[in-house]
Amino acid sequence: MKHIQLTETILYVENQDVSTAFYEKLFRQKADLNVPGMTEFKVSDSCKIGLMPNNGIAKILKDKTPHPQTGTGIPRCELYFYVENITLEFENATTAGAQLISPITNQDWGDKVCYFADPDGHIIAFAEKME
Repeated sequence: MKHIQLTETILYVENQDVSTAFYEKLFRQKADLNVPGMTEFKVSDSCKIGLMPNNGIAKILKDKTPHPQTGTGIPRCELYFYVENITLEFENATTAGAQLISPITNQDWGDKVCYFADPDGHIIAFAEKME
């Protein structure tokens, strides 16, 4: 779909300040936008990661879906990042306080991957193609 110019994935979070501080450490950059109700990080030319408080999105969703707070701590998505240096990202995620789910492991789909969880239980994977 070449008509899509940018992808932004928005994570619903319990505490915007806590999640912002976590992702600033994880991404090793300050947020590009950080206002009450929304934080954004531009992680590549075509990808942004957003953080929105559970209560903020609940106002938009109203009673059409369960309140996002009922899913806090339950893995609700996976961010899968291909990186240049998986060892560096593994060490940085550990230092940033991410919860280790799986160490760097060769997977049968051809990637070397490690998995972590953020403070809200969202899964973060760092991957390299195996040689």
